[in-house]
Amino acid sequence: MQIQKFTVGMFQANCYLLTDEQSGLSAIIDTGDGADLAHNIEAMAQGSHANHPEIHAIFLTHAHVDHAGGLVTLQESLHAQTCLPAMEKDMFQTLPAQGLWFGMPQYNRPCGRIDRLLHDGDVFRIGSLDIQFISTPGHSPGHGCYLVGDDLFSGDLLFAGSIGRTDLPMGDGRAMQQSLARVVALPPHTKVHSGHGPPTTIGDEVARNPFLSFARQAAGTGKPWHR
Repeated sequence: MQIQKFTVGMFQANCYLLTDEQSGLSAIIDTGDGADLAHNIEAMAQGSHANHPEIHAIFLTHAHVDHAGGLVTLQESLHAQTCLPAMEKDMFQTLPAQGLWFGMPQYNRPCGRIDRLLHDGDVFRIGSLDIQFISTPGHSPGHGCYLVGDDLFSGDLLFAGSIGRTDLPMGDGRAMQQSLARVVALPPHTKVHSGHGPPTTIGDEVARNPFLSFARQAAGTGKPWHR
C-alpha cells in the first residue's frame, strides 16, 4: 500500500490517499476543511498517468469541519462512495453551523452526500486492501479509526504525544478513555497516522504519551505496556 499525506487548511488537518499497488485503486481518508485536498488531487490527475489516482471511496473519521468540510468539493469531481460512521450522523448535520462554534462563520460548510454508514467492525475492500472501521467515540459521538493491515488512521483519537480534545460539543471524556484503551491493545508496531501532526506507533505512545499512563500501569508494574 502506498500512503500519501496532505496537510491542509487553517487547522492543518492530515488527509490521506491510500493506493493499492496491485490494482491501482485508491481511497481517501478525511477531506480537510475546504478545497485544498481537491486541488491536490486535481494536480495529480493532470500529471503523469502513473500518478493519476483512481479513487473509489472517501472515508471520514468524523464530521468536524476540519476533517469533513471539503467533502462537497471532492464529490463535485469524484464519483467515489462516501462512508461515514453511523453514530456521527447528527454531528455531520451540524457542518453548516460549525464555523460559528469558533467565531468563524466563514468555515460553515454544506454537508454533502453520504452513501454508506459504517458500524464497528465493517470492512471495505479497495483492490487487495481491507479497510476495517473501528468505532472510537469520545472526541465526537461517532468518531472512528480505520485499520489497514499494520496502519491505523486515527483521526482525532490519538496523536504523537497527545490525544483528541473532548470539550467540543458532543464530546465525551469517558468514551474517549474507553476508545483509547481499545486501540492501545493493537500490536506495538502498529503505525499511527493521526489527523494532525506526525506519525507515530502504538508502542511509542504507550511508552511516552502522558495520556496513556493507564496502559503502562495496567499490570501494576509501572513499566511500559507490551503485548
